Amino acid sequence: MKSKTAFITGASRGIGRAIAEEFAKAGYRLALNCRASGQELYSFARELHHTYHVPCLPMVGDVSDEAFVKQAFQTAARELGKTDILVNNAGVSHIGLLTDMSLSEWNRVLQVNLTSLFCCCKYAVPPMVQAQSGTIINISSVWGAAGASCEVAYSASKGGVNSFTKALAKELAPSGIAVNAIACGVIDTRMNQCFTKEERIQLAAEIPAGRFGLPQEAARLALSIVNAPSYMTGQIISLDGGWQ
Repeated sequence: MKSKTAFITGASRGIGRAIAEEFAKAGYRLALNCRASGQELYSFARELHHTYHVPCLPMVGDVSDEAFVKQAFQTAARELGKTDILVNNAGVSHIGLLTDMSLSEWNRVLQVNLTSLFCCCKYAVPPMVQAQSGTIINISSVWGAAGASCEVAYSASKGGVNSFTKALAKELAPSGIAVNAIACGVIDTRMNQCFTKEERIQLAAEIPAGRFGLPQEAARLALSIVNAPSYMTGQIISLDGGWQ
């Protein structure tokens, strides 16, 4: 079977990095994106290429910038072929009182966490429609449904991701394209290193599984979604250790 291409945003660290490695193990060609950690991304792409012998194309830029995204998908198509799987993982958090948050901080969270989905899907979808196949996976959060105190912008953006997922799934189902989201609980990434040791212990105690999730677990779930029947679409799949 001809290998397929996966385009993964936010791939230099955390969940995105783990997904990239899981897909590389499975033989996918990879277009990898991050916004700021260029050196880290290029080093990681070389590592994946040498270890798993798959083409890896690193592209540094802001996926909430439509001009960059258009160019990135054109480059990926030229170098790797059309995108068969899109993983919208890029995201930022902001912790603090709503009244202390500036408009620019609010806009940045919404742009990175939600506008990036619009930009990437806009350019990934047409070749998928032409092929009558494709998979889109959006990385969401349990806070998108439950809401988190002092994380209003992040919660709102992930609630938007969930609605975006359900709506686009309906739009693309007639074309054989599956659109699903993974609603992550507390995953042990740099994003959660803001917590003190005591806060981490307390937070883990609130999770029935008794621990934080691992990025590799999110990665294995992402690959299983790719391999699932295309009839599974429009789903928000929780990965939260039984928290919800």
